[in-house]
Amino acid sequence: MTEAAALRPTAEALAARLPPLLVAASRIAATVIQGVHGRRRIGRGDAFWQFRPYQIGDAPQRIDWRQTAKGRDIFIRETEWEAAQSVWLWRDASPSMGYSGHKDRAPKQDRAELLLMALAILLNEAGERVGLLGNRRPPGQGKAALERLFLSLAETPDESLPPEQDIPRHGRVVMLSDFLEPLDALKQRIGALAERGVRGHMLMILDPSEITLPFKGRTLFRGLENEGEMLARRAEGLKDLYDVRLAEHIDGLQQIARASGWSFARHQTDHPATTALMALFLALTAPEGAI
Repeated sequence: MTEAAALRPTAEALAARLPPLLVAASRIAATVIQGVHGRRRIGRGDAFWQFRPYQIGDAPQRIDWRQTAKGRDIFIRETEWEAAQSVWLWRDASPSMGYSGHKDRAPKQDRAELLLMALAILLNEAGERVGLLGNRRPPGQGKAALERLFLSLAETPDESLPPEQDIPRHGRVVMLSDFLEPLDALKQRIGALAERGVRGHMLMILDPSEITLPFKGRTLFRGLENEGEMLARRAEGLKDLYDVRLAEHIDGLQQIARASGWSFARHQTDHPATTALMALFLALTAPEGAI
């Protein structure tokens, strides 16, 4: 089976979900828009950043004809100011994100995708460029860019760590994940971005049962990422140790964020998505140094 054929079922499944996801994302984005006004930031100058291929929707006057004349492709000249207006989004699509502690509660990945799409709509309305971390397409703006971003979700790997990518020093990143990974690995990935001056925000998304561990009696815990199984005769007896370990892990994530100059927040899937979306948007549009 070719790689394209292997990806087709995933792409078709995501495409089938796009209309309701887009409707839901647009609805909560509209709710947040009512609470904020235009928050465009002052540009950081017109110093050259890079050439990139022309995309549908780019204004013709932005074409760099000298660079274009060197070959067959059409190129756009981008400046540091445009880089500063670019936000790379990433949502964890690993198996652990498919967990929900109740049949009537959406999995963590559904909430992450809803927030990612709604945030992209908000940022687009604010004049920002948006793209997917790990996707080689440059961030874009406008309806076409949003559609490309949404459809590109099917192309992202199901890795639990954010991908490594060379992002310009004025770029910003938003990561949506349960972040239930070894802290050293996360520290390396986020630290590499921070060393280049990239600012970012980490939103930890958890199911409420992962916070309270409400299980009692004989309980089988099964790892969703090949961690194996553990049978607990009295699950309630694990709670105290579990609470300590979870608190230590969250404290470690906060330390990584602080050391990198990033912000960190938590969100439960039983809480309103609008609350998390508002906090994300305000963090991203805050003055320099506030994130």
